[in-house]
Amino acid sequence: MKTRLSAAGATLLALLVTVLAFGQPAHAAAGFSVADGRLYDANGAEFIMRGVNHAHTWYPQQTSSFADVKALGANTVRVVLSSGDRWTRNTSADVANVISLCKANRLICVLEVHDTTGYGEQSGAITLARAVDYWLSLADVLAGQERYVIVNIGNEPYGNQNYASWATDNADAIKRLRAGGLTHTIMVDAPNWGQDWSFTMRDNAASVFAADPARNTVFSIHMYGVFDTAAEISDYLGRFRAAGLPIVVGEFGFNHSDGNPDEDAILAYSQANGIGWLGWSWSGNGGGVEYLDLATNFNPASLTDWGQRLFNGVNGIRQTAREASVFSGTPPPPTTPPPTTPPPNGGCTATYTVTNQWQGGFQGEVRVTAGARAITSWAAGWTFANGQSVTQSWNVALTSSGTTVTARNTDYNGRLAAGASASFGFLGSWTGTNSPPVVSCTAS
Repeated sequence: MKTRLSAAGATLLALLVTVLAFGQPAHAAAGFSVADGRLYDANGAEFIMRGVNHAHTWYPQQTSSFADVKALGANTVRVVLSSGDRWTRNTSADVANVISLCKANRLICVLEVHDTTGYGEQSGAITLARAVDYWLSLADVLAGQERYVIVNIGNEPYGNQNYASWATDNADAIKRLRAGGLTHTIMVDAPNWGQDWSFTMRDNAASVFAADPARNTVFSIHMYGVFDTAAEISDYLGRFRAAGLPIVVGEFGFNHSDGNPDEDAILAYSQANGIGWLGWSWSGNGGGVEYLDLATNFNPASLTDWGQRLFNGVNGIRQTAREASVFSGTPPPPTTPPPTTPPPNGGCTATYTVTNQWQGGFQGEVRVTAGARAITSWAAGWTFANGQSVTQSWNVALTSSGTTVTARNTDYNGRLAAGASASFGFLGSWTGTNSPPVVSCTAS
C-alpha cells in the first residue's frame, strides 16, 4: 500500500442519481446475482462475505489453509492468483484444485489476479486487459462454477498515478468477460492501491455497473490508512448503499504503514448495514507488513492479535458469518415474514431471523426498517415464548428481564433515512423449542 495523497475531486452525481435500473439482474443467473445493491446466492438467499484473503500463489503448498479458515468460521476466502506476468502462473489445473478445495470446505471462492497491483506506478504491473486474457484462458475451468466462484478481475489495478482510465478500462474488461461467456458475479477493485482516496471508483461506479450487460458486478474497496476514522468509513460505504450499488471491503487490516485503519468501525458499520468483508490476510506476509498475518506460520492454533480480533472479536467472523445456502441445497427459510412495505406514517418495523442454530444455542439477527419518514432513534422489543435467553449482542444496547428483551440503537445506527434499515445480532440459548417471537418497534 502507498501513503495517502491529497484527495481529488468532489462528489459527483453518479452515485446519487436514481438507480432503478440496478434493482434486478438482467437475467436469472446460474450462480450469484446482484439486486438492490446486495449479493444473492444461487438459491436467492442474501450472502454477506465474512472471510479472509489467502496468498495461494506464493504459498501453493498451504492447501490446508482452506480447511483451517473454515474451521474458524469463515464463509469466504479471497484467493491470490497470478497470470504469470509477475509471479509463477497458476495453471488451469491449479485453479480447478483451488475451486475444489473451496467447495469441499463449503467456502465461497473469490479469485483475483494479483499481477495488476499498482499499474501505472508499479513496475511490471499488468493492465486489466491482460488480466482478462488470463480469465478467458480459464473459461473451461470456471464454467459451471458460478454458484461457488466470484471473479475479481484484478487486485488494486492502479496506483496513485495514471488512474484516470479506471472506469473505461473496467467497463471494457467486464464486457470482454461477458462476451467470452463468463456469467459469474464480477468484482472490481478500486484504484489508488485499492483505497480510492481520489473517489474515482465512488464517483464512477454507477457507469461501470451499467456497462455490465448482466448487471452482476460488485465493487471492492480496500481499507487501510486512508480509512482511519469512523466518519470516513461510514461516508464511503454509505454512499454505495444509498445509491443501491453493491460494495464489499475486499481487504483491510488493523494497522498499516500508511496509517491506522479503524477496524472496529469497519466491522461495526459493515455488520449494521449488511456489507461483506475479507480481512488481509491469513498468513505469509512479508516486506515489513508481517503484522498483518492472522495466523503465525499458517497455524490456526496460533492466531495473532489481529487474528483473534477478526475471528473471535465483536462483529468478527464467529459472531457474524453465515454459510452460503448453496452448500445445504436450500435457502434458509425466514423465521418471520418480512414486512411488505415500510409503515406508511413513519415509525419503524422489525424482523427477527435465526441465522444459525446448534444444540442449546443459536445466533439471531433483527433488522429495523424506518417507515415513510426519517427517524433519529429506535427501540425493538420481544418476549421469548420458549424460555430462550440472550447471552451476547452487538450493534445494539440490549437488556433482558426474564424472557423480555429490549433493544435500543447505538450512537451510530439510530438515524435512518425513510425506508432505510439497520440490523443487530445476538447469541442466545434455547432448550426444546426455538420458535421466533413477535418483535415490536418504536421510533422517534
